[in-house]
Amino acid sequence: MHTQQRSEMTRAQLLEAAEVCFSASGYDGASIADICQRAGVSKGAFYHHFPTKQALFLELLSRWLEGLDTQIAQARQDASDVLAALQAIAGMVRRVFAAGSGRLPIFLVFWMQAARDPQAWTVTIGHYRHYHALFTEMIAEGIAEGSIAPTVDARAAAQSLVSLGVGLILQGLLDPQGADWGQVAEQSIQVLLDGLRRRAV
Repeated sequence: MHTQQRSEMTRAQLLEAAEVCFSASGYDGASIADICQRAGVSKGAFYHHFPTKQALFLELLSRWLEGLDTQIAQARQDASDVLAALQAIAGMVRRVFAAGSGRLPIFLVFWMQAARDPQAWTVTIGHYRHYHALFTEMIAEGIAEGSIAPTVDARAAAQSLVSLGVGLILQGLLDPQGADWGQVAEQSIQVLLDGLRRRAV
């Protein structure tokens, strides 16, 4: 294995271990030693890739958000119209729950850390505003193409979509056994999309 491949593998192991440790113990509770032990690497290897725990956390946060961006862009590209793209994006929320409750706590860690770490807040709020702008643009496109009713306020509808997604994830974290949250997510978003749909005259 080439040196670059080993380096990339070590970085990936650290990011995977960090997600597990942060999810289980929170940002403050997860130490660099814990992350290194789980990843099976030395502290020297850690510091070769990340100058601080915060740097590792911020990269993990950015990768999560960039992954969502990629999936949204793909859904938008593959769909026949804006409503179909939004329905595909609703399916993404269901897959988050289908991946298992073990992965959901990382969302809460991201939000909690963003509330007290200016750098984490900057990354998080930047993507949040990006999603709001993206969904506003998509809904405006849907109005223009005729799949969404012309009376819909694009900005308000986008805000509702983002708020619904965040709220569903929070409910799943607070009461994981309370419902099939993947199904609830898909059904709830579908109710909202049905309200946006342009009706035949």
